[in-house]
Amino acid sequence: MHTPEPHLGPQWWRNAVIYQIYVRSFADSDGDGVGDLPGITARLPHITQLGADAVWLTPFYPSPMRDGGYDVADHRDVDPRFGTLDDFDALVARAHALGLRVIVDIVPNHTSDQHTWFQEALAAPPGGPARARYVFRDGRNGGTRPPTDWQSVFGGPAWRQVDDGQWYLHLFDATQPDLDWTHPEVVAEFHDILRFWLDRGVDGFRFDVAHGMAKDLAEPLRDLGPDQMHHRIVGDGWRGDHPFWDREEVHGLLRGFRRLTDTYRPPRLTVAESWAAPDRRGLYVRADELHQAFNFDFLGASWDAPALRATVDRSLALAGAVGAAPTWVLSNHDVIRHASRLALPAGTDQERWLRSGGTQPPLDPDAAGRRARAAALLLLALPGAAYLYQGEELGLPEVADLPDEVLRDPVRVRSAGARKGRDGCRVPLPWERTGPSLGFGPGPGWLPQPETFADLSVEAQRGDPDSTLGVYRAALALRRKALTPDAALQWNSPPHADVLDFTAGSLRCLANPTPEPVLLPEGPEGTATGPVLSSVPLHAGARLLPPDSTAWYLLPETASPAP
Repeated sequence: MHTPEPHLGPQWWRNAVIYQIYVRSFADSDGDGVGDLPGITARLPHITQLGADAVWLTPFYPSPMRDGGYDVADHRDVDPRFGTLDDFDALVARAHALGLRVIVDIVPNHTSDQHTWFQEALAAPPGGPARARYVFRDGRNGGTRPPTDWQSVFGGPAWRQVDDGQWYLHLFDATQPDLDWTHPEVVAEFHDILRFWLDRGVDGFRFDVAHGMAKDLAEPLRDLGPDQMHHRIVGDGWRGDHPFWDREEVHGLLRGFRRLTDTYRPPRLTVAESWAAPDRRGLYVRADELHQAFNFDFLGASWDAPALRATVDRSLALAGAVGAAPTWVLSNHDVIRHASRLALPAGTDQERWLRSGGTQPPLDPDAAGRRARAAALLLLALPGAAYLYQGEELGLPEVADLPDEVLRDPVRVRSAGARKGRDGCRVPLPWERTGPSLGFGPGPGWLPQPETFADLSVEAQRGDPDSTLGVYRAALALRRKALTPDAALQWNSPPHADVLDFTAGSLRCLANPTPEPVLLPEGPEGTATGPVLSSVPLHAGARLLPPDSTAWYLLPETASPAP
């Protein structure tokens, strides 16, 4: 057991390692093929042994599961497929006993169309108070056309017509109607939802689509024109304000969340999923707003030193300008896993690659694994909070060749097959070398695992210090020792223009994202005589940093082998 408090302090999130659990795909305790809360509870020791400080759970609330649980029908309960409220309480108690904090997802932009409120809205007449909680409008051309040309993030129009002729807004799937956050009942309801989970012991919240909660609904509603899908997520690139992304009004809503969570002790984390433009993201983490906002710049940066360095500098500056700590992430449940994505040639159309089943272009799995481990050590050396996505510690690649008949993501349906969707990064975890789902559960999982997952399982990698799991465990142990919460990053003069070389705390990191080996400097100044950890095995006295690899050094006063 490890206890993070002495290491991290009251503002534990500033330098924490937070492990994302995609609930459906982590561990299945009852054999129905779907991950659940008891399964998570049983596997929590894996996360403490990894060295993480907290877990973030994706939605586990009652839901029709049209969007993997992000279509919530009841925000104060547990879906029976995942367990019960007692199971949730047991998970929190076990996590706290192991020294782990628990963060849960809150989905404030929309509900499921099966939510009681929306069912009341459908039964109410146009203009009735039940419809005022959502965004209902009359259509154009006598009601035959949607109120605007707005497009859904998942593809197709962002409006659906109901039987009486009105239209409702859904920025995602049609089963996810958007709430109207100008309505006081919506605000009061979500404040009460936060209290419900805070009183059950959760340590923080991740707010889904935080940048989209506020909308300009003044009549007449504005069209966006044919270029809007080039900016499907963010308003970056638009002239003037955007009608529903990253509006100024959202900050008042987030301040309300923060005022509420600040009434609880010890302090609770608030983090935004905000796809706002980089120069706007800092607004979400001002002193009276949320503590963190996800930094997707690093996730999207190309694998080359100038791009990565520019992204790191910009991220540190934006967070530092408002006194926040930066966040770093390489993968999550919405993007192609970085063990595949980083190996794609520059300029690859990722949607086309997915539709080809990962064959156009083909990837070298060994090269992809090396690059993924190198990127992980680079990320974990940066000061701030690190978010890990389940399975990346095993080096899991994207499963790009899932057959059409097993796909579940509404993205594929809404885009009429133009986009394959996100199922490939959500395949259940392999815990063991054998079994119907490689230890995920007693029977087959809800998505099939490729045969290659057996050799990437926890069982296959356990005890091997040179495995991806071994590298992650060593890195998190060293990070805890060397990267203090107040660590600042300082760039060193690199041995090669295309190498990243920096010091943070008592840790020095050299990353070589090039296809050629790079000569290491003779006895790097201020470090021990050799690397204490590297993403590929290096023999004693090695003078070359191989392609697509990263090495860590410790300053002399702390230099010692990783625990």
